[in-house]
Amino acid sequence: MILHIVVFIFYSFDRRNPEIQFYQFVFFLNFVTAGLIINYVLLPRFLYPGAYLKFILCFSLVVTGVIFVEESILEKIYFPDTRGAKFLGVIYNLMSTLPTLSVLAGFKFGWDALIKQREVKELKDSVKESELQFLKSQINPHFLFNNMNNLYSYAIEKSPRTPELILELSGVLRYMLYECKAKYVSLSKEVEQLENFINLGRLQIEGRGTVTLSKNIERANFWIAPLILIVFVENALKHGSSSQTDGIIINMDIKVTHDGMLYFNCSNTYKNQTNTNNLDSGIGLENVKKRLDILYPKAHKLHINSDKNMYEVQLMIDLKKSKEP
Repeated sequence: MILHIVVFIFYSFDRRNPEIQFYQFVFFLNFVTAGLIINYVLLPRFLYPGAYLKFILCFSLVVTGVIFVEESILEKIYFPDTRGAKFLGVIYNLMSTLPTLSVLAGFKFGWDALIKQREVKELKDSVKESELQFLKSQINPHFLFNNMNNLYSYAIEKSPRTPELILELSGVLRYMLYECKAKYVSLSKEVEQLENFINLGRLQIEGRGTVTLSKNIERANFWIAPLILIVFVENALKHGSSSQTDGIIINMDIKVTHDGMLYFNCSNTYKNQTNTNNLDSGIGLENVKKRLDILYPKAHKLHINSDKNMYEVQLMIDLKKSKEP
């Protein structure tokens, strides 16, 4: 309605005669009728589905109808002795008809394009969110599968550490199931649970080596996507402990700068005879790579290197891209 009012003002305004006449409403109604046909019949039925030839033909018929009604009916009624006395030609009529129709139809076309763009964005966001939920749902079974094997071995040996292992495992699972539903969690909370997970790893290694964590995040009030770092730690614990009977060294370092750049380094020893081609593959690492690409596009760098007997992960994340939920 606002568009039609504005177009009508420009259509009917004449500085030599600023008063609006009744015939101007009638003439403009001819354009409005044509605009409604184009906007609500031709655009959705022919142009949007891709039937361009049919659209051009029907659009041409509508324009011809507008010119015919104006020249053969309206001008003969309101201006029989002047404008209605002779036909001024196709070019002249097109130059006076197309601009008004183009504005009326162009605005609707642009409006539909904005709505379609919003729908596409919502669809992309929905697909992205579904993919993230799917990837996150894979973490729990993957984590549980690896740690149940450790729990089984402790139970078989009737180790007195079994209750402690169950307690640590239940704490990490509680965090995964109930506190990781948000897209982002506080970095301090994530690191706290990472430390609990590392305690599980120490129980798993149990005298065969050392697991150390160095952190510098005390002044960092930032947020991070949950369960990102834990995958790399789990990978280090799994491959480091499974390939060595002693001399296991697993080092982790987390540092956050004042401008929100997180630097995470995780390294572990492994034996040369193990299948190193599988170190940078598997559900966990492929999962976290996809999540990083979705959550931190162009805001993270991930390098994975294996050299001699050392496997190292270097990750940088711009935490300013993580918004507080």
